[in-house]
Amino acid sequence: MITLHGFAASNYYNMVKHALLYKELPFQEKLIFAGSDELLRVSPVGKVPAITTAEGFNLSESSVICDFLEEAYPAIPLYPESATERALVRQIMKIAELYFELPSRRLIPYVFSGTNAPDAVKEEVRQVLTRGITALNQLCQFSPWIAGKELTMADIYMHYVNVVVKACASTQLDWDVLAEIPGMKEWNKTMSQSDIAQKIEADRVANMPEFMTHIKAQIQAAQPK
Repeated sequence: MITLHGFAASNYYNMVKHALLYKELPFQEKLIFAGSDELLRVSPVGKVPAITTAEGFNLSESSVICDFLEEAYPAIPLYPESATERALVRQIMKIAELYFELPSRRLIPYVFSGTNAPDAVKEEVRQVLTRGITALNQLCQFSPWIAGKELTMADIYMHYVNVVVKACASTQLDWDVLAEIPGMKEWNKTMSQSDIAQKIEADRVANMPEFMTHIKAQIQAAQPK
């Protein structure tokens, strides 16, 4: 059985969890937070998520894990058959990560602390998000799914990227970023209504108190004594 290492408050963890559930693969979850020696034993750079396969092989990086799951368990596919269409799915995933999730992530410390990010940081994040908006407006189809007629890994990836984008841009930039991409908000609502997404959201909410306690402990430990 596959073991999924990480914590439910992580959007990258939830990308992989959604794929596992969608593919109907048996797996168990092991709660483990970033920055621990235990995580380093299964993830070379200590990042969440990581998986341990049924054969005992450890693998990290969410996009790599998703590719592995598709290749190892193709019965319920999350990528199109066409090489061109598969490339489009991966392109959307990469742009979502580099130009949506990562710049928004720079604002997370300020969201958690309830403080305002410096104007220079906000402007840098805005510039990168604007590039992402332009690219996704060209690539996303919403017909009805993000890359065409079938739900793909791009739908799962984008949905959990948007969790961070919405939380950070709305509070720190006063910006409804998803509204800048026609069809995105409606598609995101559809994604959130699936049984899998609702289960994952319930698990995320349940994990948040423990996650916030962990974050506060890390902040206290880092303060000079």
